[in-house]
Amino acid sequence: MDERSGQVNIAFSPSPEKLNINPEQNPQPNKKKITNIRERPKWDNQLEFLMSCIATSVGLGNVWRFPFVAYQNGGGAFLIPYIIVLFIIGKPMYYLETVLGQFSNSNCVKVWALSPAMKGTGYAQTLGAMYLVSYYVSIIALCFYYLAMSFQSPLPWAVCAPEWTNCVPSGESVNISEIAGNPLSSAELYFTHTVLRQSNGIHSGIGVPLWDLTLCLFISWVIIFLIVARSVKSSGKAAYFLALFPYVVMIILLIRAVTLPGAVNGILFFVTPVWSKILEIRVWYAAVTQVFFSLSVCSGTLIMFSSYNGFRQNVYRDSMIVTTLDTFTSLISGITIFGVLGNLAYELNYDDISNVLGSGGTSLAFVSYPDAIAKTPFLPQLFAVLFFLMMATLGVGSGVALLSTINTVLLDSFPRVPTHFMSAGVCSALFLIGLIYVTPGGQYVLELVDHYGGTFMRLFSAIVETIGVFWIYGLENICLDIEYMLGVKTSFFWRICWMVVTPLLMIFVFFYAIITTDKLVFGDDYEYPSSAYLAGDLLQYIGMAMVPLFILIALKKYRTNSVVGTIRNAFRPKDTYGPQSDELREGWANRDIYVLMKYSSYIK
Repeated sequence: MDERSGQVNIAFSPSPEKLNINPEQNPQPNKKKITNIRERPKWDNQLEFLMSCIATSVGLGNVWRFPFVAYQNGGGAFLIPYIIVLFIIGKPMYYLETVLGQFSNSNCVKVWALSPAMKGTGYAQTLGAMYLVSYYVSIIALCFYYLAMSFQSPLPWAVCAPEWTNCVPSGESVNISEIAGNPLSSAELYFTHTVLRQSNGIHSGIGVPLWDLTLCLFISWVIIFLIVARSVKSSGKAAYFLALFPYVVMIILLIRAVTLPGAVNGILFFVTPVWSKILEIRVWYAAVTQVFFSLSVCSGTLIMFSSYNGFRQNVYRDSMIVTTLDTFTSLISGITIFGVLGNLAYELNYDDISNVLGSGGTSLAFVSYPDAIAKTPFLPQLFAVLFFLMMATLGVGSGVALLSTINTVLLDSFPRVPTHFMSAGVCSALFLIGLIYVTPGGQYVLELVDHYGGTFMRLFSAIVETIGVFWIYGLENICLDIEYMLGVKTSFFWRICWMVVTPLLMIFVFFYAIITTDKLVFGDDYEYPSSAYLAGDLLQYIGMAMVPLFILIALKKYRTNSVVGTIRNAFRPKDTYGPQSDELREGWANRDIYVLMKYSSYIK
């Protein structure tokens, strides 16, 4: 047996009697018992973990980001690289993170006891979660604003205000050829002028918070706080509603969308493949970023949620369910959205569906879809309420997961602080930060933070995570850990993905993004002030700098008289890594011996 890698060589496997091994007399090094540890809360049942993962991964990105990204990158042809990336990056990373969290019962920072020098990866993921949740909840606030307005008759975005020029009422069928200039729907003007009160730029500042959006932001944070106030004891119960209710609404909206006049044209526009785009590297880059954004991998949430599992829970099954369901949901959302857009184009006498698509993102959720809802002949208020309640629920589910990631890191570092006090403090701090996004210039800042602190930094964290786990801790070690925990051998598919395919493909995409990424522009042509680009770079590189910074700290902490000894001490697992139960640790300490004996019993 190779003691350094933990790999079992079965070329010669004598019988257990000839081995003469007594596990109690031959303990493995660096796997000592842990006593007096703080008891970690657990999910009340396995379904709570599954529902929490569904509520996290199935979010706003499925509703507005996937349909627009698919349209931009070849329509139906995009599904091919997307599904390939899902199988060789998405599923392996999702499975890995749930395994790491469950095996160690640790958050995304403490899990790096498996290689202390790589601890900065966990802090980078936590910082990325903070960036994301800071603006994510402001989008939930917009959903609550529209939800409150959806009870009015007529819908406020369905009619034109007197001061709006070249306005086309969204609630009426109008011949746009009779309108001079560039016609804009009342839904778009309502979003930019009434809701956001959006400024023309941020060169002169972002303005002060808008009172009504601030109130919606406060309500959003209060709801999230109530869900996370008692950790998994409260969030686990809420997960059932957060995971299941959106599907009820999605099915209702799907049935309604496919029965609208012109819906077929919109759906065909969505799924018709542009085969030439499959060969473009940027399409594969879009597939990778969409998988990361959609599944919430490398944001710390999956490690955090699985750390509250029982040691023997079948996370392989759960990971396959969630990743498959997430893709299925994205397809449903795409068909629904483009069915509605097809109807909108039909009502406006457009031959090209792209004329009603807008710029994607928030405009797809708060302009195109409300525009179509306003034209519904039967109770548009009902469909508006259902849609924005679904959007708010999806957002809260992801917001709860992101906040819980930050919360768990802090609670594990300060175990004496009650959970509800810590939750209140974190929610209050992030609410104050979130006021930036409810100003007239808030959307400009949101775009900046999303671009620099979002998927690019998460991709970097994913690369470092795979290197730390498979190239430093060791592929064979993690496979033996999985076999001890789940009782199943890791197949060749997972091994080749984890060791070679997944990290190398992510490294390629990462450098491609660095080389080809253009300067961020808001809308069609607005360029940010130079100070904004500098702030964006700081957001991005502060997170990435966490990795080399903690490597240096670890090298100093574990320094010896030799360079090789210092590196070995800094990167090898700490004594505290592994299962937190003394009984499980004892079995794990002798796992290699047990595996060798098992193989020996097969070969006689």
